[in-house]
Amino acid sequence: MLARLPLIVLFVALAVWLVASYGLRYGLMEDPQWVEACVAESARWECQLRANLGWLIHFRVMGWIALMTSVLAFFARGRVGYALAVLALLFGFPALALYNASLAIFAVVIAGLRLVRASKL
Repeated sequence: MLARLPLIVLFVALAVWLVASYGLRYGLMEDPQWVEACVAESARWECQLRANLGWLIHFRVMGWIALMTSVLAFFARGRVGYALAVLALLFGFPALALYNASLAIFAVVIAGLRLVRASKL
């Protein structure tokens, strides 16, 4: 049981990260309250965050980062590959929630395959 504890903690943390990403999507990006507030007063920091996140979504930055990191993780060995796969999942889950599913699904699958691959000793 203790040997699998880091993996269980990782999956719980990723689930919380995914819920937070959907909270950001529905709480900031799609909430009509923020749309109206940002039209009226675009200098607020929340509106600037929303605008910058919109640019990241438009150019699919998180999806591309997740995809490139997961491909690197798939070919990297040992702890470096494992850490890159976790990093790919950390970028891939918000990309899934924030409209970059076409790239992020491949990144999440590749990173997941890297995480469950048996390490060669």
